[in-house]
Amino acid sequence: QVQLVESGGGLVQAGGSLRLSCAISGRTFSTYAMAWFRQPPGKEREFVAAISWRTGDTDYADSVKGRFTISRETVKNTVYLQMNRLNPEDTSVYYCAYGVLPGNRKPHEYQFWGQGTQVTVSS
Repeated sequence: QVQLVESGGGLVQAGGSLRLSCAISGRTFSTYAMAWFRQPPGKEREFVAAISWRTGDTDYADSVKGRFTISRETVKNTVYLQMNRLNPEDTSVYYCAYGVLPGNRKPHEYQFWGQGTQVTVSS
């Protein structure tokens, strides 16, 4: 079992920045991947970014490439999402997710999920 706890959401003005954190605990595979998804109101959950825990390789959705950065701190078993140049379209509940294999972008390919943290960007 893997437990994920997100933090760092909030309200920010357009053009601002936020950093989300996701603390990981429990039994993990050595080749696992961590990802961030988001679910805007009334829409399906969508992929934002992912990172391979072992190699550090990253993957980003086109909508956030160049603005968001996913990173990991292995000593603290924590993954981060640094979000810069935020715009109102980024308003969503953000979820971190754990998957046993890297390289995936579909929600069903991730086995454990955090509770979500709200990010609201005002115009």
